[in-house]
Amino acid sequence: MRTFADLEEFAAAVGEELGHSDWQEITQEQVNTFAAATGDHQWIHVDPERAATESPFGTTIAHGYLTLSLVTTHVAQIFTVDSLTMVVNFGLNKVRFHTPVAVGAKVRAKAVLTDLKNSPAGKLGTLKVTIEIDGQRRPACVAEVLALYRDSA
Repeated sequence: MRTFADLEEFAAAVGEELGHSDWQEITQEQVNTFAAATGDHQWIHVDPERAATESPFGTTIAHGYLTLSLVTTHVAQIFTVDSLTMVVNFGLNKVRFHTPVAVGAKVRAKAVLTDLKNSPAGKLGTLKVTIEIDGQRRPACVAEVLALYRDSA
């Protein structure tokens, strides 16, 4: 975990890799819960028996949006800014899903701070977040994530 005292110190890290999160195993229970929450019950996600015989992946895979939803949790493991009073998800500029995440695979995030600029409501940060798959050369997902940061200053 990398710790910054305030947004000024955080701004000095623009262009730097901030670190990696811990590895997290993707479980079938997690995929099923996501399917229930989103209504996306496609068999490649929720039917292990059918996926074993009919899917080109040989197993069930996580939803792309499930993989993307892990960004927040994983980024929270990578860095913190001590002076923050609020962080708000501001959106995404670009997202690409490069490799499906098989159930049972482990993923982690790598984050690079690419921009931090003034905004009327605080500082608008851009992070390039790469969701890596243990043992795979290509990432699961690469996303440009926007967050609005406010501190006590």
